Amino acid sequence: MDVAPIKVSEAGTPVACRSCQARHGVVCSALSSSQLKELGRHSLRRKIDAGSEIVAQGSENSFYSNIMRGVVKLCKVMPDGRQQIVGLQFAPDFVGRPFVRESKLSAEAATDAEICVFLRSLLDRMISETPELQRSLHDQALKELDAAREWMLTLGRRTAEEKVASLLHLIATHAEPQTATSTAFDLPLSRAEIADFLGLTIETVSRQLTRLRKEGVIHIENIRHIVVPDMDELEKKISG
Repeated sequence: MDVAPIKVSEAGTPVACRSCQARHGVVCSALSSSQLKELGRHSLRRKIDAGSEIVAQGSENSFYSNIMRGVVKLCKVMPDGRQQIVGLQFAPDFVGRPFVRESKLSAEAATDAEICVFLRSLLDRMISETPELQRSLHDQALKELDAAREWMLTLGRRTAEEKVASLLHLIATHAEPQTATSTAFDLPLSRAEIADFLGLTIETVSRQLTRLRKEGVIHIENIRHIVVPDMDELEKKISG
């Protein structure tokens, strides 16, 4: 894991923030220049290897973070040790629960990733002082609630093909490079993890991916690299 401090320019805006995706994300976009400068002084950029834990379930974490690159998977561990993937996060998503000390989920890098880490106490203070930031976090929470309800529909009512297509669409809409109609990405999850996430068997996941490939909806290169030549065709598979 590499750690680098955030440099702050003379003008007050951290140098690293100028080209950072998270600069326009839920937290940083709501901050004033002076607040962003203060946050930058207490921030660190960390490179995380795939498979490394960012937040442990049940831990009292004193930090929040923004995802700058890569994919993070959120997991819930049951008392008997079984684990369920309950969500994926992408740049520039915010990782953490404001004002809640103990993490209810674990967050793990699904791919090599880079995050910007900052003090929980500092951001909690900024939240209490900044109505715009409060609204931004509230709006984000409502979006996540809507997404969770949509995923309940996927798991409860959609066919195996629709489930796999839904996951591919979720990843594709957050992937780069991307054009108006097509996109390409590396799957951040293994076949076993996809099966766990979708409530399917590994064999069913493999069959559905093969089916989508044969129908020309996706191209598969080197097992994990996926090309979606036409996003409209993939969307049609979600609704059957």
